Amino acid sequence: MTTIPEPRTAPAATRQQMLLDPGMDLTLRPMRYPHFFDRFKDAIKNTWTVEEVDLHGDLADLQRLSPAEQHLVSRLVAFFATGDTIVANNLVLNLYQHVNSPEGRLYLSRQLFEEAVHVQFYLNLLDTYVPDLDERTEAFSAVENIPSIARKAEFCFKWIDSIYELRELRTREDRRAFLLNVICFAACIEGLFFYGAFAYVYFLRSRGLLNGLASGTNWVFRDESMHMAFAFDVVDQVRQEEPDLFDAEMEQQVRDMLAEAVECEVQFAADILEQGVSGMSLGDMREYLQHVADRRLGVLGIEPMYGSKNPFAFMELQDVQELSNFFERRVSAYQVGVTGSVSFDDDF
Repeated sequence: MTTIPEPRTAPAATRQQMLLDPGMDLTLRPMRYPHFFDRFKDAIKNTWTVEEVDLHGDLADLQRLSPAEQHLVSRLVAFFATGDTIVANNLVLNLYQHVNSPEGRLYLSRQLFEEAVHVQFYLNLLDTYVPDLDERTEAFSAVENIPSIARKAEFCFKWIDSIYELRELRTREDRRAFLLNVICFAACIEGLFFYGAFAYVYFLRSRGLLNGLASGTNWVFRDESMHMAFAFDVVDQVRQEEPDLFDAEMEQQVRDMLAEAVECEVQFAADILEQGVSGMSLGDMREYLQHVADRRLGVLGIEPMYGSKNPFAFMELQDVQELSNFFERRVSAYQVGVTGSVSFDDDF
């Protein structure tokens, strides 16, 4: 007797997988987020090595700095000593496991490599600028011993810890917490703490000082700008997929977060400028930080809080010829081709 099979029923439509859905998608084809892959390819074009940055030419400048400028450089180096390591820790502990996109994880893997290069660059910076071993050890313990740097570190650790226990983003609140972490590290830490540090470097360069440090900072700046761009891409993608996550409460949380970050960085500015650095005032630095914070809010589609202008003309006038020459040298020496022009944008 022949058994007639039951007719098959078409499976119910399943919800399209979203970026923050739990799991670990491994399939690059078909590619769901090609713009993340484009970010990865752009980062590869920006490859640089620490050995190509000559800091030894700065040694004569260090000897002729005023005591106030020497204090500025000392505090700046102390912040650099561990800043990128904190960012790398958050990337490994909190971001990689939750971005459910193989092309997105490719970029995060590349970012982790870049953070390692930054750590090596700042290690070379300390070895070159601070020959005394005890002083170097003190710089690495700044997150514990220098109050203005400790406060910034505590701010970072608070947001790392905010999602450290989350293994899957199952609920709306889980996903909102994750997004706040992403926004914090993009807008507040890489996008404000580091941009504040860059301002001090380029201020010194505008006076013809520490050109080696500025040369390396050009590359760190470019990397950090790309890190921010990717993070904001992630935020934009989630907003498209899950617009209900973004409401007035979350907007206020972002504003409060940035306001706290500005105050952390103003405290650092008060420390770094406490001896009176000619040509850079605490008031101007506060205005600059507020300007940068407003720009980060703008990228997120949030109204500015401060309405401050950029008071530092030297941030608008940085010469990028050195970057262009660096790219040309790398094309011939390493076959790392870069198309298009190289210039600073107004992210400062």
